[in-house]
Amino acid sequence: MPSSLPRRFVLRQFLLTAVSLLLPTSVASAEDQLKVAIGQRGGWEQCVSELGQNAGIFKRHGLELETLYTQGSGETIQIVLSGSVDVGIGPGTHAVLGAFAKGAPIRMIGASFTGARDQLYYVRGDSPIRGMQDAEGKTIGISTSGSSSNMLALALAKHFGVNLIPTATGNYSSTFTQVMTRQIDIGFAQAPFLLDAVEDGRIRLVAKGADMPEVQDQTIRAWITHADNLARRKDVLARYVTAYRETLDWLYASPEAVKAYAAWSGLAERLARQAPDYITKDSLDPIRIVGLDDMMGDAVKFKYIPAPLTKEQLATLVQVPR
Repeated sequence: MPSSLPRRFVLRQFLLTAVSLLLPTSVASAEDQLKVAIGQRGGWEQCVSELGQNAGIFKRHGLELETLYTQGSGETIQIVLSGSVDVGIGPGTHAVLGAFAKGAPIRMIGASFTGARDQLYYVRGDSPIRGMQDAEGKTIGISTSGSSSNMLALALAKHFGVNLIPTATGNYSSTFTQVMTRQIDIGFAQAPFLLDAVEDGRIRLVAKGADMPEVQDQTIRAWITHADNLARRKDVLARYVTAYRETLDWLYASPEAVKAYAAWSGLAERLARQAPDYITKDSLDPIRIVGLDDMMGDAVKFKYIPAPLTKEQLATLVQVPR
């Protein structure tokens, strides 16, 4: 018997070591992975997932995020419907309505942005366009056809009573280049981007999203997922909503969050600090979806959908996991 004690001790030590080696793997495997496609990297609206993950907020909810960035609505919708990602952030709500009306298995699981106070419209510093009254027949940048920037350009034209020519220019940086090289007349950006260029006179603002009161109570950009993904992973998506909202609380309360945003976006900190002034927290609240009835009217007018969705159709399309 005494000779068997060392073997027992060795076996026990071996088992303890094996368990300790397995623990980290067990913890890691307990975190559900979510692939998230986000339109237009760099803005305050687009930073939430990455900064929340860096701050450990999503991890506390058992989530590990993989983020990638698209040029806008069409690309985001396509990659979600292909099943390549779990969540799409930022496609224009009109485009989402259109895809659903055509039979796409798409679900709107949250609001990406409500209102338009973040939008800036600008021209070169030496442009003869002094205001929107001078913009008749001019080209205006949009990210992609069907995007929220596309619909806002049309709303801007309607509000000021001018005809504009929406022109796909991609992201904020490429749009700025095309304005400065005179390929288009009017550019668009999300504040606080390009405020430094306004300060030094390279560009001049001719309008802001706040000039259009009619769109301030409309959820112009959405969160989307594939219908099958919502059915299979509703609990995971609900945790994403919760962690996202906690990240918003942190972003709007902590000076460290603004510093993190400045580093992530490449903006000077003095500009990054202005982001919460242009973009209020409620405009980013994913569970605040408003103005769909009015938006469906525009979607019909601009031929995204043949007729307004019924209440039953809206109930199928809009499902925020809680």
